Amino acid sequence: MIPIRDIARKPGEMREHSIEFPAPEKWGEGLVSIAEGEPVVVDVRLESVHEGILATGHVDTEYTGVCGRCLTDIAEAVQVEFQELFAYPGGEATDFEVQDDHVDLETPVRDAIVLSLPFQPVCQPDCPGLDPATGERLADNAGSEPRAPIDPRWAALQDYTSDHDEAARAAGRDVENTEES
Repeated sequence: MIPIRDIARKPGEMREHSIEFPAPEKWGEGLVSIAEGEPVVVDVRLESVHEGILATGHVDTEYTGVCGRCLTDIAEAVQVEFQELFAYPGGEATDFEVQDDHVDLETPVRDAIVLSLPFQPVCQPDCPGLDPATGERLADNAGSEPRAPIDPRWAALQDYTSDHDEAARAAGRDVENTEES
């Protein structure tokens, strides 16, 4: 809540405020959110206009959660801007009104932050995710090449390799080559 008594109904007047407060509750659902108590910094300019008070601001905070691909913990900065008109009471019905010579910025700030949160957050842009067979993080196994799953119909041929032909020749057995040159 920011008092606006000194600029109310005085078009052209302006005040700037910088506010820091803890998030009163968890903001956001899904994989990432703003935790309760997380510091939220709001720099806002309040301008008196004929219809009410125009609030234009910039918000800085941090979201926490898990990567949508590999499920590791992530924390990223959130920087978002907002602009909202707080109408004087008694006029047209609006979303926000000036209340007792104050404007309540919590709802527009919360809405701006929640709408800016990523729907599918990732720990890094090229996060490979999890191995579907083992469930291990593929980023941890970057040096080893992932094995393609073997079709069970061909599993019996898994032991037969080109080394098998060379071993048979060394043992003196005749190996028929069916390849055309």
